[in-house]
Amino acid sequence: MEEQQNEQEQQPQLIVTEDMRSYIYDMAKWANFLGVVGCIFAVIMFMAALTLGPAMNANPELAKLLGQLGTMDSTTISIVFLFYGLLIFYPSFLMLRYASKAKNGVLYGEQANLDEAMSKLKSLFKYYGILAIIFIAMYVMMFFSKVAGVA
Repeated sequence: MEEQQNEQEQQPQLIVTEDMRSYIYDMAKWANFLGVVGCIFAVIMFMAALTLGPAMNANPELAKLLGQLGTMDSTTISIVFLFYGLLIFYPSFLMLRYASKAKNGVLYGEQANLDEAMSKLKSLFKYYGILAIIFIAMYVMMFFSKVAGVA
């Protein structure tokens, strides 16, 4: 048991330099800006989801103005806009959480806040990684369906 404690004490600890603190603080400011902008776009998407479908039902000419999107049912359009709004809101929320925790961690030297900020940043990158895998898989499936002549 004492050997494990000695090994842990001998392992070098990660040191956060002043330059790193400055970089984290700058990243947090940009993450805050991008998070706010993303939340605004998500709210616009949610409002469009709630208003575009009923507007199309009330005015069929609006469907013609939407082009290819106008060929869908108004309920389907509302669901698509809600889905896109959620896709935009989640990473924006993670960026806002990262920004607030990172700023507090750097400014006040709070290790717990900095740990949580890095956790939110990890979740953000995981989200974008999963989204990238989904899009790559969709492109591969579309390619093979075109080659096979299915679509």
